[in-house]
Amino acid sequence: MTTSAPTPSSPRIAIIGAGIVGSCIALTLRKRGATVTLIDREGPASGCSFGNSGAISVSSIAPLAMPGVLASVPKMLADPDSPLRLPLSYLPAAMPWLTRFVLSATPQRVERAAGALAALHAGAVDKHEALARDIGVPELFMRRGHLHLYPSAAALQADGAAWQLRQRFGFRFETLDRAGIDALEPGVAARYQAAIYLPDHGTILNPARYTRAIADAFVSRGGQLVRDDIQRMTSGAGGWTLHGANGTHVADHVVVAAGAWSRRLLDPLGVRLQLESQRGYHVQFSGMRDVVTRTVVLTDHKIFVTPMEDGLRVGGTVEIAGLKRPPDPRRAAILERIARETFQGLADSPVTTWMGHRPCMPDSVPVVGEAAGHRGLWLAVGHGHLGLTDSLPTAERIADALLPCEAQGNR
Repeated sequence: MTTSAPTPSSPRIAIIGAGIVGSCIALTLRKRGATVTLIDREGPASGCSFGNSGAISVSSIAPLAMPGVLASVPKMLADPDSPLRLPLSYLPAAMPWLTRFVLSATPQRVERAAGALAALHAGAVDKHEALARDIGVPELFMRRGHLHLYPSAAALQADGAAWQLRQRFGFRFETLDRAGIDALEPGVAARYQAAIYLPDHGTILNPARYTRAIADAFVSRGGQLVRDDIQRMTSGAGGWTLHGANGTHVADHVVVAAGAWSRRLLDPLGVRLQLESQRGYHVQFSGMRDVVTRTVVLTDHKIFVTPMEDGLRVGGTVEIAGLKRPPDPRRAAILERIARETFQGLADSPVTTWMGHRPCMPDSVPVVGEAAGHRGLWLAVGHGHLGLTDSLPTAERIADALLPCEAQGNR
């Protein structure tokens, strides 16, 4: 796609946050001719966009708050190997979010959330494939589907509501037995006897390099990338002023895409979002990329296993413990142990570990659009476990709303 040249009337747009969502918004707006500044305190791909599992998971429309979820929480919290952890000392701080999470788990609200997610995900796989080609990194995109593994046919049946929800929204998948698993991924341990295969799903083989390539493309097409820690925002007749640790930045519009840290900027403006960090971990086995050939999901542990460009990445767990606590090495150790038990050839492989903050809304639906009552303030917040999947669709929604005339010319 060509880039439109700025005109004297081009709006000045500042984007706070150079993760995958903010970088995609910056590039999309720049392609449409806006004068864009992308601001991040650490630079592109310094948060979840560095360590996520790379899955482009367009069928992930079942929100985390499904009917019956409350009944399973006590058991999970009591299990030290559970994919969910909530330190008791953080419970008071988490209660407002948890309350809304439980209230979101009604059939009617789940259906609404699924519809919103399906609409946002639409076309994401094709869009990422085209973008990877456009910015010169086609080798980072892989379309080999996702394989969801279950210990038994009964375990798969117990997860039937989520798959029925996907089916109602038109997603296609195949049910496999052990022979089907072996045909796709013969290195999987025998304890997995049933599976669902989603052939149309995609994977980014190095999310950090992909995000940085997007940011580089943005700069090469005339965008400005600034490293600064924006601490507050004020609005006036001249638009918005962003007050950073290294100076001030003025814009007609500002897009907040600061992930789990967005509330620090929005709360003082009276923009109240029930946003919580769901801390996720990964371990990466260096040089072991070929253990699997596509994204594999261990559903009983809520773990994603991905053949990354530089090794095998095993990511997952949900830890609700806020932004300030240090990583808990026990969470990464669980991932490492399960991976070594599940896949052949990992017994002596060294690992690196990582923890990041997923920005989650109680109903799993991100907030995308102009903030009510705040002209020129745009939100791209709360993408949770699906920031990579929804980064490009979010960018297009923001660009279509912010630059409606340019949007018509880009259809």
